[in-house]
Amino acid sequence: MQRGSRPRGLTSRAGIAAALFTVAIVPGWTLGDLAETGTGWPVLDWVITCGWSGLAVTAGAPYASYRRMDGLAGAVPLYGWYLAGILSWRLALLPYRDWEPRRDELWQARWLTGDLIGHWRADAPAHRTVTAAKRPATSRRPRSATTRRPSAS
Repeated sequence: MQRGSRPRGLTSRAGIAAALFTVAIVPGWTLGDLAETGTGWPVLDWVITCGWSGLAVTAGAPYASYRRMDGLAGAVPLYGWYLAGILSWRLALLPYRDWEPRRDELWQARWLTGDLIGHWRADAPAHRTVTAAKRPATSRRPRSATTRRPSAS
């Protein structure tokens, strides 16, 4: 995180969210319309449009505190567009969050204070580099002179 970084303002966040929503929905509409025009089946239009919406929700879900399985809900006709709108709004603010993380995300999330109060930050954890292929062996403690058994002579 850069020292001077700030969350996006309302105007820029709304613009980015609108662009993300457009990318998530319009190609499905276009492909669906082309398929309906080519085949004459209106149901195929709905299948392609809703399938595209489900794929968009599945792709963005982990970054916005949703599960990938919510992509199935993203394929439901009007509810999928609603989910795509919510995800677009949340993704437009990243890396900051103004929503509370899920319970299984709390281990990597931080509540920000100061000027950023009301926001969370949940960066991906840094991956540890593997330095040894095996676990280091534990050494035995050497016996000291005071713990030796007396010899029987």
